[in-house]
Amino acid sequence: VQLVESGGGLVQPGGSLRLSCGASGFSISSYDMKWYRQALGKEREYVATMTSDDGSTVYADTVTGRFTISRDNGKNTVYLRMNSLEPEDTAIYFCYARITTLGPVVTSDYWGQGTQVTVAS
Repeated sequence: VQLVESGGGLVQPGGSLRLSCGASGFSISSYDMKWYRQALGKEREYVATMTSDDGSTVYADTVTGRFTISRDNGKNTVYLRMNSLEPEDTAIYFCYARITTLGPVVTSDYWGQGTQVTVAS
């Protein structure tokens, strides 16, 4: 299982970015996929979820209305579209999935390596 994020960078306040999370070793359509972020000196915080069953989405209050999580099952990739970016959104963004494998049953948490997003003028 591997998660690889990309798409981060430097953007001005009010700008937009789209992050990608390419998955391998499992099908993203079978598992809830999540985004987290961690700012320098702060704890990692939850950003968004896309559920596996019906593709419904959940967002942290801090990003609701500005961020959109989506997925492309054919590309086995999850996206995070970020609009109206603010300096407070500056952080490393991580893709996350909790995967259960069978024979024996093992549940493990998987994180990508992260992609840096910097919002500054």
